[in-house]
Parts: sequence; structure tokens; C-alpha cells
Amino acid sequence: MIGNANIENLHVVGDRVLVKPLKEADKTSSGLYLPPGVQMKEKIYRGFVIKVGPGVPIPIPQEVDEPWKTDQRTQYLPLQAQQGDMAIYLQHSAHEVVFNDEKYVIIPQSAILLLYRDQDL
Repeated sequence: MIGNANIENLHVVGDRVLVKPLKEADKTSSGLYLPPGVQMKEKIYRGFVIKVGPGVPIPIPQEVDEPWKTDQRTQYLPLQAQQGDMAIYLQHSAHEVVFNDEKYVIIPQSAILLLYRDQDL
């Protein structure tokens, strides 16, 4: 990959979210250690939202009566997820990427089940 690249140079596309997954517990609350196979079978994960895409593109209305209007800028319906949110998401929709030796996942907003946002941040 690119040496000395910055996470700020990444641009998430469409309705996708870049998440830094949290390390899952390797033992239960009673102290039993879980083998990696059991940990990977969990389908719901959590992590912090690092970046969000612009959203879902809205089609440009075609106004036939005023053909001189040429403002063709794409408009987007923004996502609910925001940078810094804690996201609980479905793992089967996630695509793992490694950037600067850090593991991230890219997920569509539809895979997010719950967002926790601390309003004091």
C-alpha cells in the first residue's frame, strides 16, 4: 500500500461506513477462554465509526419545461452514522481492509443495527 498514508486521505463512497472494530473478548464473564472458532461464529460485532460516505444519491429531477437549467450536481440523502459513533453491526456484510497495519471494516449503513452517540463529545 502507500507508505506514510493518512486515514484522512481515505474517502468512503456512497452509503458505506468505515469502522474500527473493537477487539472481542477472548473469555466469558465467568473466566472461560473462548477458542478462535467460537469467537468468529458471532455474527454481531461492534466498533467505532471512523469515516462515513456522503450518503445515498438522490436522482436529479428532470424538468422538461425548463431545459436551460443545467445544475447537475449530485445530491445525497445523508447517513445516520457519524464519526465517533459506536456501531453494532452484522459481520456478514463487512469487508475487512488493512490500512497502515490497522484492521478496519467497510460496511453498508443497512448492516448497522444500533448506533450509540455520546452527545458530550
